[in-house]
Amino acid sequence: MRPGTPGFSGARLREAREARGLSVVSLADIAGVSSQAIYQYEKKGGTSPGPEVLSKIAAGTNLPESFFLQSERSQPETTVFYRSLSSATKAARRRANSRLRWVQDLVAYVEEYVALPELNVPTFELPDDPRLISDTDVEHVADELRRYWRLGEGPIANMVLLLENQGIVVARGPLGAEALDGVSTHDGERPFIFIGTDKGTPVRWRFDAAHELGHVLLHHNIAQEHFQHPELHKRIEQQAHRFASSFLLPLAPFGEDLFAANLDVLRSLKPKWKTSIAMMIMQAKYGGYISDDMQRKLWITMSRRKWRTNEPLDDTMEPEIPRLLRRSIELILDEGAQTAADIVNRLRLSHADVESLSGLPEGYLSNHSRVSLIGSKESNVVYPHAWRYRNW
Repeated sequence: MRPGTPGFSGARLREAREARGLSVVSLADIAGVSSQAIYQYEKKGGTSPGPEVLSKIAAGTNLPESFFLQSERSQPETTVFYRSLSSATKAARRRANSRLRWVQDLVAYVEEYVALPELNVPTFELPDDPRLISDTDVEHVADELRRYWRLGEGPIANMVLLLENQGIVVARGPLGAEALDGVSTHDGERPFIFIGTDKGTPVRWRFDAAHELGHVLLHHNIAQEHFQHPELHKRIEQQAHRFASSFLLPLAPFGEDLFAANLDVLRSLKPKWKTSIAMMIMQAKYGGYISDDMQRKLWITMSRRKWRTNEPLDDTMEPEIPRLLRRSIELILDEGAQTAADIVNRLRLSHADVESLSGLPEGYLSNHSRVSLIGSKESNVVYPHAWRYRNW
């Protein structure tokens, strides 16, 4: 009988495989075993791989072997919201869910050393059936949130920074699927939002952040099974869209800016409101500022100008980059509470994963490790909640 690996977790193997977007067949080829063997490894109470096979699995998933020796996650599953097209596969959603869980792990680790901003998000009492949530309800939530956060009626300067300052964790990066724009969840303590960058533009990613915020506020008490019904899921997505449009582009001040209904005017408003021209057209129609006929003419003109796929200014506007996790990791390293090696060892992820999830530059942790070896200060002292990063 081949020796197994004590402490091996089949659930962690499946998590790693899904996070990397690997099928059972693909992972079996990488590990040099049969597909049936992978199924057995992932099965609760099943067999475990020997040292040589585990080494191949770790190399093929770019994860340390210690990742697979962690105990199975015990926390209850929370509702996960996916901003996706119907073409997004289950595999793509599982991959996104795994990435989101790793962000949660990263935050749990960071909070041992850094006091993150406290959550400052109001709770709105809404029906637990999405069919009973009206457009008026959605717009009310958007208006009330602006008042609660004292934003006024003007443009929001930086949507991602706003969320982070209110205690919402935001990460961004590729999700491995162009049909998946974002994913979010709530762990009972704070919301987590992951913005997919496989496609899109700065204004689209900004909208994605507002869309996921809509899920957090509107759908926190909606049962996961509602998302399995296509019609209900479509309605839930429409409500998050409606929230994002109302929150980013309040009708009254936008209407005051819209002195003429033509594309050149909308183009001139784009840098101010930081929303797409397409969204402004839809909001103008929704607010009654343009007729059905005028909306149709604007769509036709956009197509003629080839703006439906590439709008003006998309290549000049800067994306909004999360700062919270990046600066937290930098603070932990700069204060000497942990080394780069400590961080990856504790999280049991690769350097690249930690850098990507926290928004650090590629190679940052590897370079920091080399600098530490040359002569930075050494410390094993732990300072729980010793630092608060002000003005994230």
